[in-house]
Amino acid sequence: MFKNNKIVRRTVLAFLALTLLVCMCITVVSADSGEDAVEVTAVETSDMTTSKSNSEALGDFVNETGLMRIIKNIKSEWTTLVMILISFVLLYLAIGKGFEPLLLLPIAFGMLLTNLPGAGMYHSEIFINETHHIDWSAFSSSDTFGLIDVLYLGVKLGIYPCLIFIGVGASTDFGPLIANPKSLLLGAAAQLGIFVAFLLALVVSMLGIEGLNFTQAMAAAIGIIGGADGPTAIYVTTRLAPGLLSAIAIAAYSYMALVPVIQPPIMRALTTKKERLIRMDNLRTVSKKEKIIFPIAVTAFVALLVPSATPLVGCLMLGNLFRECGVTERLSKTAQNELMNIVVILLGVSVGATATAESFLTLQTLAIIALGIIAFAGGTAGGVLLAKFMNLFLPDGKKINPLIGSAGVSAVPMAARVSQKEGQREDPSNFLLMHAMGPNVAGVIGSAVAAGVFIALFAH
Repeated sequence: MFKNNKIVRRTVLAFLALTLLVCMCITVVSADSGEDAVEVTAVETSDMTTSKSNSEALGDFVNETGLMRIIKNIKSEWTTLVMILISFVLLYLAIGKGFEPLLLLPIAFGMLLTNLPGAGMYHSEIFINETHHIDWSAFSSSDTFGLIDVLYLGVKLGIYPCLIFIGVGASTDFGPLIANPKSLLLGAAAQLGIFVAFLLALVVSMLGIEGLNFTQAMAAAIGIIGGADGPTAIYVTTRLAPGLLSAIAIAAYSYMALVPVIQPPIMRALTTKKERLIRMDNLRTVSKKEKIIFPIAVTAFVALLVPSATPLVGCLMLGNLFRECGVTERLSKTAQNELMNIVVILLGVSVGATATAESFLTLQTLAIIALGIIAFAGGTAGGVLLAKFMNLFLPDGKKINPLIGSAGVSAVPMAARVSQKEGQREDPSNFLLMHAMGPNVAGVIGSAVAAGVFIALFAH
């Protein structure tokens, strides 16, 4: 709606220019008042003292404005201006281009809030310090913490991602996965990108380039981008590499929005026309009893196998049980809507607030962006290649269309829609969506399990 509205743009520019001019005039007047105070007679001293005090107060007010802080410290504050511009770009991508707007918009706005000079809404030293623990003493006085510091506790303590997983579970139908258990393998294979990016991050660190030194914990946090699951990436990063949270979160959600752009060329490059034309039999009907048993069984199995993955997988399956059991419809709707929406706002703003110039404008951020795209590509390739390998052992009529393997990255349901679209490019009457949903929802479980493995291996 802003594309052709030149009046709005000109008004904003005029307002900024007027603000700058007023601030400069007030500063000059304050200086002149100070010189006049020296020249007054002793009789007028008491009156002028009051005038001088008012001038000093006004001058102090002007000096405390964010605009004057930037002007006076332009050499050190230029990075803050860059971060504000980056937040504007992300807001444009969210609003104008529709790139994951539900999370990218609050992330971008949180980035704007934390970089406004003098706002004091977020203090990274409370959460990122030598002890690797929250500095609870900072919350003893209202002068030492800001609003986002309080909201960020939900991120640091792992509350928000788990609550979002309850909503995701309540919105997810695991029927296609239950009807075709083989798709679980495709979802697992699509996590290949996680481990490829993890290893590459360690290789980059071994090169000895200054500013690109990644520990094993950092490499694990970067690798989880390949799971194409924003909440999982945030959950892992807060435990393994909180200093990289803003870069990893922005990369994860940006690439999730770009799934329709990243995946198709890889899918076409790794498959033949004959393979893309494979038709799959309709899935069997899954009983209600199976749908109720599934979340309970998965939770118990994963908790026994990888206990550190229990918070994510357990919340995911709890939400799904709300959906399938038939007696908690109100809880299911709340988890899908009100709970999910509120937590997304809090999570997005909190994560965006960690994107300060010191943590974001680094070589590490560029490396994370590059490794993130490799992780996505590796996950897509892993699912497709495993489907091709499985077809070597499957009889005719039971073969898998390799295009559904790419849906194993857990960008639900976008990755499944990409598989459907690519299949219909070759054969408009071939419907792969429900088949692709199997590996798609399996990918959600797979990325959560991979997250649990990394936390078990590298958490302090």
